[in-house]
Amino acid sequence: MYDLQNRWKIEGNKLIYYGLRNVPDLLRNEIKISRRQKKILSQLPCELKPEEIAILKGLFGKQVVKITQKRKTPTSLDEARFCKSCVANDFMIPGLDFDQNGLCPMCQTAKNTENLKSVVPIKNTFSRSKKSRFDVAVFYTGGKDSTFLLYYLSKQQNLRVLALTWEIPYLSDSAQKSIENAKKTLKNVEFITRKISDADLKKIYRKLYELNGNTCACPSLAYVLFYPELVINRVPYFVVGNEPVQMLGLFYNRMAPKISYNFGDNKLLNTLIAIGRIVSFRPPLRRGQFHTLATMKQLAYGDSFLKRISGYDNELVSNVVTAIKEVPEILKPLKRAIRASSFTGNIPAFVHVDFDEISGCMYDWENVQTIIKKECGWIAPDQNDKGLHTSCNIEKCKEYTQFLRFYYMKTRMIPFSALEISLASRDRNVSREKALDELKNSLGFSLSEVAECKAMKEYLES
Repeated sequence: MYDLQNRWKIEGNKLIYYGLRNVPDLLRNEIKISRRQKKILSQLPCELKPEEIAILKGLFGKQVVKITQKRKTPTSLDEARFCKSCVANDFMIPGLDFDQNGLCPMCQTAKNTENLKSVVPIKNTFSRSKKSRFDVAVFYTGGKDSTFLLYYLSKQQNLRVLALTWEIPYLSDSAQKSIENAKKTLKNVEFITRKISDADLKKIYRKLYELNGNTCACPSLAYVLFYPELVINRVPYFVVGNEPVQMLGLFYNRMAPKISYNFGDNKLLNTLIAIGRIVSFRPPLRRGQFHTLATMKQLAYGDSFLKRISGYDNELVSNVVTAIKEVPEILKPLKRAIRASSFTGNIPAFVHVDFDEISGCMYDWENVQTIIKKECGWIAPDQNDKGLHTSCNIEKCKEYTQFLRFYYMKTRMIPFSALEISLASRDRNVSREKALDELKNSLGFSLSEVAECKAMKEYLES
């Protein structure tokens, strides 16, 4: 008796793998199948005749196996197999492969991906702007990472910072207190807070819940709200400072190819873009401005043609774009700002601060929390062992819903936090022991609904 190996699924004329495969098949999760192969595969599990085995060719013994060789997906962390180096495991990431040394694909490829730092240009130092009363702007949530970025830019770089906060219904008490404390301690920062009306936000959230199973729209919806503000104030840079493993996770999730991590340094592509701008009577773009326009245009108009045919997709952003259409009026200021900034060249450059580099080679979670508590009055979440995503009350709900959809093969998107906690422990941003504690006690990888989902549902139903 034969069957499809666990985590392989027939979709159209392809076999799709839901998981992370060993090198050299790391990102090879699609296999085209012929009509005859599909007919045989659709009948599994069953016995196979010699001529059917011949038709299956290279699939036999790998994607098609004896029932006794079919792997099982664990139903809890207690049943899971863990990587020998990091906390990656085949419950949190169903379909996770291991090599002969017991290493997961992320640890197998650590050397090959060490230079994949950011999909937007990296810039760690900034000069004072002569055209704006702000030197940089940041999206500020009150969480660990955005507070550290605000501290670095305002206190270490002594810049005039515009801090932008989108007031979501689920902002944690600790994040709210951290924001208030930052306002008191960071004297060269101007804070702006925006809130979408509950009526409009619920329209967007309900659609997003239908698509994602959760209402997570950060930071995309914040970009929609604040881009016009950046253009009006002629802010030269919009700075992000994501946890380093968040950027790297995009590669392992098949959302960003390797080329996207050094796009800003590709002379040929940038020359072609510059020529296109000049012939259309628009000023050439500075480093990071293309990334700004591409990001904002995707939110305003959806994926470009090139993005659609690339094979790389960010499901979260695509679903947010669809959900925003429930309130089309919210996009009008964004579209006006895109047109105006593209024509004048007054485009805030989208750049990324390399947290590893500015931290002395490694972004150590424990050390960073010590710094921002002292310098900014940052308040840690109630869960003392939590270091990943510290500003939102329903983060655990997001992890749970992403996990559940991937576990049951309803989405190809691996839960973001599953990749991030694994990569953080691999790169020693946090010790393996502490990462394991956070995984067991503070993250939402469970087959039973987590309590945090209640707050999300209550808001949608109110």
